[in-house]
Amino acid sequence: MCGIIGYTGDRQAQGIILAGLKRLEYRGYDSAGIAIVDENLEMFKDKGEIGHLEESMPGIKGNFGIGHTRWATHGKPMKNNSHPMTDCKNEIALVHNGIIENYMTLKEELMKRGHVFRSETDTEVAVHLLEEFYDGDLESAVLKTVTKLKGSYAISVIHKKEKGKVVCARMISPLVLGIGKGENFIASDVPAILEYTDRMIYLLDGEIATITKNNVKIQDLEGNEVKREWEIVDMSLEGAEKGGYEHFMLKEIFEQPKVIQDTIIGTSLSSENGYSIGFKPDTIKIIACGTSYHAGYVGKHMFEEIAKTPTTVELASEYRFSSATTSQPLIIGITQSGETTDTLSAIRTAKKRGHDTLSIVNIVGSTMTREADETFYTRAGLEVGVAATKTYITQLIAIASLAIKMGVTKGRLGIDRARLLENQMRSLPKHVRSILSNAAEIKELAESISDVNSMFFLGRNINYPVALEGALKMKEISYIHAEGYPGGELKHGPLALVTSETPVIAIAVRDQTYEKMLGNIGEVSARDAKVIGIGTEGDRELEKYVDHTIFVPEVPHLFTPVLTSVVLQLLAYYAANARGCEIDKPRHLASALQWNDYIN
Repeated sequence: MCGIIGYTGDRQAQGIILAGLKRLEYRGYDSAGIAIVDENLEMFKDKGEIGHLEESMPGIKGNFGIGHTRWATHGKPMKNNSHPMTDCKNEIALVHNGIIENYMTLKEELMKRGHVFRSETDTEVAVHLLEEFYDGDLESAVLKTVTKLKGSYAISVIHKKEKGKVVCARMISPLVLGIGKGENFIASDVPAILEYTDRMIYLLDGEIATITKNNVKIQDLEGNEVKREWEIVDMSLEGAEKGGYEHFMLKEIFEQPKVIQDTIIGTSLSSENGYSIGFKPDTIKIIACGTSYHAGYVGKHMFEEIAKTPTTVELASEYRFSSATTSQPLIIGITQSGETTDTLSAIRTAKKRGHDTLSIVNIVGSTMTREADETFYTRAGLEVGVAATKTYITQLIAIASLAIKMGVTKGRLGIDRARLLENQMRSLPKHVRSILSNAAEIKELAESISDVNSMFFLGRNINYPVALEGALKMKEISYIHAEGYPGGELKHGPLALVTSETPVIAIAVRDQTYEKMLGNIGEVSARDAKVIGIGTEGDRELEKYVDHTIFVPEVPHLFTPVLTSVVLQLLAYYAANARGCEIDKPRHLASALQWNDYIN
């Protein structure tokens, strides 16, 4: 997804904007650029990394400007398609995150009126509309422009004639305002400006903001002024630094004992948090994307076993196009960022259908927290690596806590049993630490399979979605083709692909599926596959069936996904590292944590 930063104040803008863009690198991008006004509008942009931009660009003086990192959708990664976009007179500069769905219609109309386009992007129509609407008032021109746009946008605009002013607008794609002393900021994500201020205002859909060095003004699409106080963001820059680890992903894997504990405390059955929730649903439907979908799939088993509530799981991108039914399940949307477009759209669809909605989210103040009827927060903190690790683990903890609360609320779970489950959850940080202490052994195994082209991940029951997540991690950061399957399904076709060159990762912890999994392992071993088994400490039987074993501490089967997932995260990380992959910024991907929205 794209990154946006804007600055106005007394300092030179170039250094601040470049530093902010670097802090947005984890979002993924293929080009970057900045525009700054002094006497004239000066702009520099190019494809490639910010480091390349920084090395090649001249010094640009000026106290206000905007910057952008682009992830291509409309038009290839090239200089002409990079942002900022400018008007024909080179007086207006605009950056954009989102997708303008009606851009082709607008472009054809503008071309008929004599406008000449220099890029293949959807964004350029916005700057040409600004050029038409501008009559000396940039705010008015932005307001008129965004009313013509359909789709998603976060835009930031400067004009050479309006010194010290930056105007921005939001619809679906995120923007946050940073409030400083004698300076103010605009950014896609908090980390871009956290070095300068911790006072933030989150812009909402359909709002336009104007910042000068001493003032912030927000208005809606009707031109009515909106009053909103800033809030302190409880996030440190330390969370955005590697802290001695080779990659952010590895650092974040090793942070998991702490964030598990934080999430347990934040969602526990205490007198402060309450013993119940506001819903007593007969059924549940979980909607999510990617890693969050896998967390929801684990959650299905938790809700059905703990709260005795039938649960289905559906991809958010598919739910929007499904047919409405007469049933009224509680819709639970899971999104790390609270800004995942498909999940937001699905929640909006659910509300239109009259469903109660609940969200599980990591970012306070995000769009999902305002749109769902109730919110359950994870406590993962900032996650920089594109591949979700600690945010996924905290989703599992939050879902388990929610299932316990729901079970108590519905009278399906006694308080004593609920407290026992919570006490068992509290042991998880200790058990995860023991797995992390065994990272060297996991690294050795990962390196031994890092040169293969394909592999399978097997699991059953609650560990089947863990196999899906393990395969996803391996694919997205090591670029090894990997598939997750239920243990009993390989014989229905995919077994034909298993050879001595196809490693199989089998989750075979001691639960109700254990004996069946041993049989499934036998099926792939008979095809000469190298099998790595993930089992329960003390299990000597598993070693007879597999080539290598990784053991996890014994916990109730509902909580084994927390431990087995950590093992698979480490396997994927070390395999990718052995292959020399860009682990924190996989190709073609953008961060799902902060705001996985429509991208430009």
